Amino acid sequence: MDNSRVYKMSFASVYPHYIKKAEKKGRTKAEVDDIIFWLTGYDEQTLQKHIEHKTDFETFFNQAPQLNPNSSKITGVICGYRIEEIEDELMRKVRYLDKLIDELAKGKTMEKILRK
Repeated sequence: MDNSRVYKMSFASVYPHYIKKAEKKGRTKAEVDDIIFWLTGYDEQTLQKHIEHKTDFETFFNQAPQLNPNSSKITGVICGYRIEEIEDELMRKVRYLDKLIDELAKGKTMEKILRK
């Protein structure tokens, strides 16, 4: 499958959708940010810089300080694909984030979402 379209999408264009999805279910932007910080190792300043520069997903994940070692515990189906079976490493990272935002919107506790 050609994933280049997803990789070239601006993170800044998708970020508001993550927030909207969470807020529609009574969750907060801060929780969305906490998920992103946990997964990527970014902090508030570096996340904001990527949003301002309209960084694409490929660059966003390639420049991430450190993918959380517990991210491999993220399993299940997202967009019709079983996460643990996605061979393309970058696409798996994108789907990790999608899955975590879905879990937030479905009401899971932050402790469970962050695999503590």
